[in-house]
Amino acid sequence: MQTASNKFQEHLGAYPTATATEPSQMKWREEGTMKALAWFGPKDVRVIESRIPDITDPDDVVIKVTGTSICGSDLHLYHGEIMALQRGDILGHEFMGVIDRVGSNVTHLKAGQRVVSSFQVACGQCEYCKKKLSSFCDRTNHSSLQNYLYGTRDAGLFGYSHFAGGIPGGQAEYVRVPFAEYNLLPIPEGLSDEQALYLSDVLPTSYHSVVDTGVKPGDVVGIWGLGPIGQCVAQWAKLKGASRVIGIDKHPERLEFAQKHSGVEPLNFTEYIDVPERIHELVPGGLDVALDCGTFHEAKTLTHKVQKALMLETDVPETVNEMILATRKRGSCGLIAVYAGFTNGFNLGALMEKGIRFIGNGQAPTKLYWDELLNDWILPGKFDPTFVISHRVPLDDMAKLYAAFDKRENGIMKVFVETQFSGPPMPGCPTTTRVDDWEK
Repeated sequence: MQTASNKFQEHLGAYPTATATEPSQMKWREEGTMKALAWFGPKDVRVIESRIPDITDPDDVVIKVTGTSICGSDLHLYHGEIMALQRGDILGHEFMGVIDRVGSNVTHLKAGQRVVSSFQVACGQCEYCKKKLSSFCDRTNHSSLQNYLYGTRDAGLFGYSHFAGGIPGGQAEYVRVPFAEYNLLPIPEGLSDEQALYLSDVLPTSYHSVVDTGVKPGDVVGIWGLGPIGQCVAQWAKLKGASRVIGIDKHPERLEFAQKHSGVEPLNFTEYIDVPERIHELVPGGLDVALDCGTFHEAKTLTHKVQKALMLETDVPETVNEMILATRKRGSCGLIAVYAGFTNGFNLGALMEKGIRFIGNGQAPTKLYWDELLNDWILPGKFDPTFVISHRVPLDDMAKLYAAFDKRENGIMKVFVETQFSGPPMPGCPTTTRVDDWEK
């Protein structure tokens, strides 16, 4: 798939962007190297010695990374399910750090300042950016392939393939951030790296899922997938007034975690094969809101396992079909989980006949929510992002971490990955361990 998608994108030609995105367009320091996690093939990621990025465009900033992480959506890259990956691509879209160098146009940021980066690269000047819809930026993704498949292009994403702009990611010791004054959020004194890091993606994404789909006071909400996003979605749904939250997953430790930390009613789909039927027993008439916080790559049925293996579909409709059946008439279904392409067997009839509001939430526009999340929720202590952190590991263990995260070993939920520039752990948060020392 990678060879074909890269060749097709090359044939289509690249769209112009407002900043350098591909590594071949960037400037790199002549001296020194850094550690970074790079993709070399399905289930083949390696910590390598890479060149250190330098200021390329005058709106750039280069940061020294003090905290990075691994996201559930990174597993799509790990399995080679996202198109236009290339050997040696530096992955990672959740990161923060200290400013190391600034471009000549940057006046509101300075060296030594602590910042967290948006997971997307946005220009700050197009129609969408002016509305703070940063994930829909028109000017930072060159992908003609994405334009061909979707009709338009989203913003470029850090470390998420050449389908998303080819921009080197943040699972590294240094990162170049284009349009830095728009894409970096200064971190106030007193806020730890653990509290700030997840403003890069997890917090805006989970909050966007709840807000964009329209959870209201009194709603009964179902959440498919209780990884870090689903766990945060459960808390946001409760904070927005949901009367009940039902969590659907197959991993007992995640169901127990959600029940303990967020009062979620657990539903293990290995015990209840017909999930919609069970939900209608629990909630006569169905859910008000159903939210897909899971994944497309783990097919449940043999039918879709075969279709995916034969590349007859890229994505699996099983979760969204369950959501439509489990939701009341005139209810809402939201997709915040990553989907990439085409699916077969989608229950279009039920969607239409039930009057379901089926909402593709899109990549969360971090810029739209940053101020609210930081000032109204985190700083006053109304939302504690650290509740999802289960482990802390060094960047050296990143390749092993991918394999462990994929298998959900050792109760892994969300990991804070430290670099040589990181400070000590925040009191109450996990201390550093090595993946090889975990219980398998």
